This record gives sequence, structure tokens and C-alpha cells, in this order.
Amino acid sequence: MTLFDLVYHNISIRLLQRQISDTIMPASPLAHALSGWFWAEDASGFFLRHIGTMAARRYDWFMRIRFLLTQSLESPGGGGRYLPLAKALAKMGHQVRIIALHHDYETLRERSFVVEGVEVRYVGQMHVRKVGSRKIYYHPLRMVWVAARGTLALTIMALRDPGDALHVCKTQPMNGFAAWMVHLLRRTPVYLDSDDWETLNNRFQNGWQQRVVARFERWMPSFASGITTITTFIVEQYVAMGYPPERILKVPHGVDHNRFAVLERADLPQMLSRLREQIGIAPRHRVIVYIGSMSLVNHGLDLLLQAWAEVARAEPEALLVMVGGGEDLPELQQMAEELGVAGRVRWVGRVPLDEVPGYYCLGEFSVAPMRDTVLARSSLSIKVAESIVAGVPCLVADIGDYRATVGAAGLAVAPGSVQALADGILTLLRSPETLAEMRAAARKRRDEYTWDRLAERFAQIYEGRRASR
Repeated sequence: MTLFDLVYHNISIRLLQRQISDTIMPASPLAHALSGWFWAEDASGFFLRHIGTMAARRYDWFMRIRFLLTQSLESPGGGGRYLPLAKALAKMGHQVRIIALHHDYETLRERSFVVEGVEVRYVGQMHVRKVGSRKIYYHPLRMVWVAARGTLALTIMALRDPGDALHVCKTQPMNGFAAWMVHLLRRTPVYLDSDDWETLNNRFQNGWQQRVVARFERWMPSFASGITTITTFIVEQYVAMGYPPERILKVPHGVDHNRFAVLERADLPQMLSRLREQIGIAPRHRVIVYIGSMSLVNHGLDLLLQAWAEVARAEPEALLVMVGGGEDLPELQQMAEELGVAGRVRWVGRVPLDEVPGYYCLGEFSVAPMRDTVLARSSLSIKVAESIVAGVPCLVADIGDYRATVGAAGLAVAPGSVQALADGILTLLRSPETLAEMRAAARKRRDEYTWDRLAERFAQIYEGRRASR
């Protein structure tokens, strides 16, 4: 790549940008102002972006991909799906930038950084605020203002550098509207990633909020060049809406191999010993772990506690470790008190994502309780993939894609049934040979759920864009 090539490339971009601005708003001062505002790019930024990537562009398939995310990378979706996916795509030679909102933006000190080749830029506050293990909802009018500011911030940042493709991470109004604006003004292809049915997956304070989300979720495929999703149910929903099935790609949740590499460290036994001491786990305890959001909207945690009351009576040494935070944590703790199992449950709260693998290893198996609902059929909790990669069997509800996903590495029981859940837990606790077989099956399947492998499949959604370059 010569200096002449770089200068020629930069001049070509400037001429194209000016042509687009004049086409949208011919010969107006606003057009020139927007051209300078949206597409301003200093020389150092240009060279940093292009010198390291031009070789990949010339000799291999290369794309500049922008993820639009309405949550922080500390969230299960942000840190569990989108950041490791972005890092894996970067390893393949793509340039990936995550433009995101944060759960506590005002206190955030570092709003722009690079992690393993992925540029992350936080641009505003997400629609709810999280402090520790608590989720704080805004007053409806305040929430509208926060959402409007977040949407504008996402739009402006994406317009400044839309790349070759915009991928909407979770089909929500804020990032959906921002993507549509960029598509309208810059003609940048938009792709959607739907890891659950957003209309049902959120807690709404008013019915109008849910209707707005539902309208956006139905509208956004109309301008999408492709859709990625995690479950068969969502694929079927989009096909029923008239979206071409050949432009839908199912890619399950994966796991960041580097984050779980801690399980291969020589000092793992010492680390687990410290965790047991902190939590209050005695050598005699038979530990089962739940790792995820403390939300009754998403998970059947009330069913789990009711089942645990039966398990606790039958197995005196059984101990349930609950890891995670959420808006229903106080209610669940009160429920444990009322059921008389408070002493048989350990509430760890929210933990850093890098510490999650160790908590899986504390348990003989993990559990993912669900009711038989449309939301449950549309989702596939990331905890299943994480448990398999950790080599820990997982007890799941027999709904949607859960049974097929866990396979021989776990047990599927009837959804929504306290008795079935209790029986499943007791069956595994009393079957050490079965647990050993499940652990062996999980270890054999670890590579299936690493993002290094899944990213190659995910990138196939951009093949149409590749052919047009």
C-alpha cells in the first residue's frame, strides 16, 4: 500500500461524501455542515484505520462492521454474545466497532477503548439504570427523554462512520431507528441480530411501551439485508412475517474462549477454594448453581425455589448457589425465606464476567428453569453454552431449542412444573455415574460453542455484501 494509494482513496471518499450530501440537500449550507459533521475524519484516524487493514482488504475478504448495541458490555448479551463475537470477527480480519449505550453512563470514566482489536464507544445512557445488582427504571416521561438522547447519540456516531455494514444487536427501537437513519442517508446495509423476542423479553411500565417495541420489531426487517438469530422459533416468526428464509441465518450463543481459559490454569483449585470460602460452601455440600439474571419475566426462578424446598427436604446437604443480579432479587430472597430454604441458598449477586467460569465449576451441575411461554420458546439462554464449555452438565426445560442444544451434556425436564424440576435435580444428585457421563459429553462439545468457530458461520450473513464489493 503506497502513500499515493492512501491519498487517492481518501480523496475518493471525500468526493463521494460531498456527492451524497448534495444529492440529499443540493447546494444548501446544511448539506455542507452535515458533510463536515457526520463524515469528519482527521488524518491520524484515517491512517490508523487503513494502514493496518488495507493488506487484508486487498488479499482477503474484509469488511468494516459496526455493531449498534443498546446495553453495556457488562450485560449478559453485551459481554456474552456481542463482544466475543466482535473479537472473533476481528481475528478473521474484519474491522469491528461497537457503538453502545451504558447502564450507568454518567459515572462511566472510560467511554472509548480498544479490546483485542475491537473499538468500543459508549455514547449515552441506556433506557434503564443498573447499580450493583439493582435495576432502576425511569419514570415513563423521563425514560422517553433518555431513550431519545440515546437514539440520537447512536445515530450521530453511526453516521460519522457507518462502515460497510451495520448490525443491530437486539431489535429494539433505539438502535433500530438509528440504523434506519444511517441506511436512509448513507445507503449502508443493515443486518439484524435477534437473540430473543424483545416485545416479550422486557418489563414494561405501560402498555404503550410494549406496543412501540412490537411495532419496531415487525418493521425493522423491511429494510434489513439479512437477519441472524439463535432459535428455530424466531426463524419461523420472521418467515411467517414474509421475510425470505434464505436471508436468515441461525447462529447460537457462543463463549469467549479466552474468558473460559481460566479453567485451564494450574491454580484453578486454589481459586475455587477461595470462592467456596467466600460463599460459605462446606466440603459436605452438594452444590447446584444458577447463573443469570434474577428476573421472573425471563426465568422460572420462583419454580426453582419451590422445587428447591422439596430438594432440601430430601437431600440435607444440597446447596443452591444463585449468581446474578436483577430487579426481582429482593422478591426472590423473600420467597426463599417464606419457603424455609433461606439457609440452603447462597445469593452471590452480580459478578464480573471474567469470574463467571469459576462459579460454574462450583456446582455438580447448573440449572436453567423455564415456563412454557412464547418468550421461552424464542430464547436460548447463554448459560447453557457456558455450562457446556465449562464442562458442567446443565438441567434445562424441554422447550424450544433447549433439549437439542444440551444433548447428552444435560437433562431436559417438563417446563413450568415444580415437580418435574425437583425430580430432575434429585435424579442428577443421586446419579453420580450419569453426571460423569454428562461431564464427559460436555467436554467433547466445548469447541462447538466457542466464538472462534461460530464467527465463521455468522460472517456468512454478509456474503451478499461481499459479492457486491
